[in-house]
Formats: sequence, structure tokens, C-alpha cells
Amino acid sequence: MPAKFLYKTALIVGAGPGLSASLARTLAREGMRIALAARDTAKLSTLASEIDAFTFELDASSPHEVQRLFEAVDRQIGEPDVVIYNASARVPGALIDLDPEAVRMAIEISAFGAFLVTQQAAKRMLVHGRGSILLTGATASIKGFANSTAFAMGKFALRGLAQSAARELAPKGIHVAHVVVDGGIRSAERVDPSERVDSTLDPDGIAETYLALLRQPRNAWSWEIEVRPWVENF
Repeated sequence: MPAKFLYKTALIVGAGPGLSASLARTLAREGMRIALAARDTAKLSTLASEIDAFTFELDASSPHEVQRLFEAVDRQIGEPDVVIYNASARVPGALIDLDPEAVRMAIEISAFGAFLVTQQAAKRMLVHGRGSILLTGATASIKGFANSTAFAMGKFALRGLAQSAARELAPKGIHVAHVVVDGGIRSAERVDPSERVDSTLDPDGIAETYLALLRQPRNAWSWEIEVRPWVENF
């Protein structure tokens, strides 16, 4: 029998119409109040209206803005006991051609922003001795591809953050987990070819895995879990 679901308020950083929307809907169905943070909140208006969520503009790489975000969430819906970090950035291209400033900004969003959000979440959760912080990784978290240096650097750092934070915070009652999304996520723009149904990941299915993490009893927590298409050969 799954553990009793005790969470009440969720903050999703890097929210958008894909996985984040599925996560928001899934957690809202559990009766949670939802806060959505993104650089562009206009794209969140339909989702926010659908689930009665609050939206907040955010540059996740800014310490000041992240602190201000958490203070605003605290005031409007209460301290979040679930925090999910979905923000990331890609700068594709050959290593020797990459713009160093663009790479720096990408790493700041994928990794430094995750640190800032995890830090603010932990400060609040430690007071109560409970909470969950879930960090969204990718295949690039464990395998760097050619022409994807910036993304791999950011995602490798994100995984390190998750592992270190889990070891530090789990004994204090805070569940930290890293989700390796090992495959493309299905969307209106990315559909499965007829000859390979289910070759992409269903965002609603991924969201159910996050929910399962939140339901884990603390005597059997996972710090990392992978999701991949069932038809994949690996």
C-alpha cells in the first residue's frame, strides 16, 4: 500500500506546456495548490486557468529573483512542500564553434538555477523536517553527446547536485530525487511514427512516475530513477 499523500503545495520551476503541464495537472488532481514559474508566463495562462494555479515570472539563474519567487509563493499559497525543477537550456553546435557566453548562460539555467531553487526549498523544508525536491534530468545527465557540450555539462552538474543534496538532506526528512528522462517526450510537434508506437515518452506517464516518487515511504526512498520508452532496445 502506498504511503499516505501528505503534500499540499507544489512549485514547478521552468514550467511550460509539456512535462510541466502534465505534472501540474497530476498534482492538482491530488488536491495540491500549484505555483508555476517561468521566464514567459503568458504561455501558462490556459493551464493556470484550468487548474487554478498561480504564475510567477522568473529568471532561474538570478539569486535575487529565485529568492523573491519563494517569498512570493510563501505569501500567496504557502511554503511549497514539493519543488520541481524543470528548467534547462541547450546550445547545440561543434565544441570549437560555441559562444562561451551562451554556454555560460545555458549552464546557469540548467545547473546553477537548480542549485538556487534547491537551496531556497531546503531552507524552508528543514524547518519542518519534511518535503520533496525533484530535479528533471535527461539522457545527457549520464551520457554526453557530440555537439551537445553545454547541455551535457549542465545536466551532469544537475545530477551531482541531486546526489549530494539527497545525501545531505534525506537524513533530515527531505526527499531529493533526480529523474533521468531518457528519451524524447511526446507532444503535438513530436508524434510517434506509425511503425514505432510508444517510441516517445508520454508526459502524463512521466508525471505518474513523479507522483510515485512522492508516494514513496521514507524507509525506501529513491534518489534517482530513469524513465524510457518500453519499446527501446538498450
